[in-house]
Amino acid sequence: MSRVTEIRYVGYATPDFDPEVDFYASKWGLDLVPSHDGMAYFKAKGAFEHHVVRLRRADMKRIDVISLAADSREDVDALHTKVSVSGATIISKPQDLASPGGGYGFRFFSPDGLPFEISSDVTPGAAVAVARWDGVPLKISHIVLHSPDHKALTQWFIDILGFRLSDWIGDFMSFLRCNSAHHRIAILPGPACLNHVAYDMEGVDGMMRGIHRLREKAVDIRWGPGRHTAGNNTFSYFVTPSGFAVEYTSELEVVDEATWEPKVHAPSPLLMDQWGIGVGGPQTMPHPEADSGLFQSAEA
Repeated sequence: MSRVTEIRYVGYATPDFDPEVDFYASKWGLDLVPSHDGMAYFKAKGAFEHHVVRLRRADMKRIDVISLAADSREDVDALHTKVSVSGATIISKPQDLASPGGGYGFRFFSPDGLPFEISSDVTPGAAVAVARWDGVPLKISHIVLHSPDHKALTQWFIDILGFRLSDWIGDFMSFLRCNSAHHRIAILPGPACLNHVAYDMEGVDGMMRGIHRLREKAVDIRWGPGRHTAGNNTFSYFVTPSGFAVEYTSELEVVDEATWEPKVHAPSPLLMDQWGIGVGGPQTMPHPEADSGLFQSAEA
């Protein structure tokens, strides 16, 4: 079965381009990749992906693209057919990609209007070992979305892109996996938009050392540190200069695909944070608003 197998990168557009570049390069812990198209690309040290963040200077803040991986050109073509048959709007048909790293892929709007790309054969970047105390991101861990019909979008990711259901929190948050990681996508009710992007750190110590670096650079934690229930991962949330939410996380649960049975976690005071000691909470995070670029193709 052709399906999505991983997250590649997230492309953002922002009027606050220079502060956003500085945040990822000098604070968040990513490496700026050389480019010649006026956009900024950032690599995570522990990932083979060419880049995990792309920034574009624009008058309007929006999500340009959420890029996902497939294993082969044949899988890209098969997924293009499934997305087309589902009624989702195709932005570009499968083709060789001109973006840094190249590859073969296509773009489309999700049923809610967020732009996605699925690609294969992207030239990998170099990955290096990240030590326990380095406190820098290894790779993108997961992405959380809002949807005005979160149950329908959950089923669409399962039926069309090949994700599998891992868990629910009540009936309002679904956790979907595309490999053995407990979740790569999670979906909440709300206006169609990105909630946050999470980055894997080297264990709890790596996360805490990353928090220390951000504190030294006057970036305040919005929520955390803590440990979620679904996925059992640690967390700490921050907000970029443009207002996008980002997370350091670690120890996300690895599931046995052959035996895992989805659970429904009942909401409770310590459900979202099993430790219950961190600052802030969901109420301290940016309020979700419909993305300004829904059903509008980005300039690149």
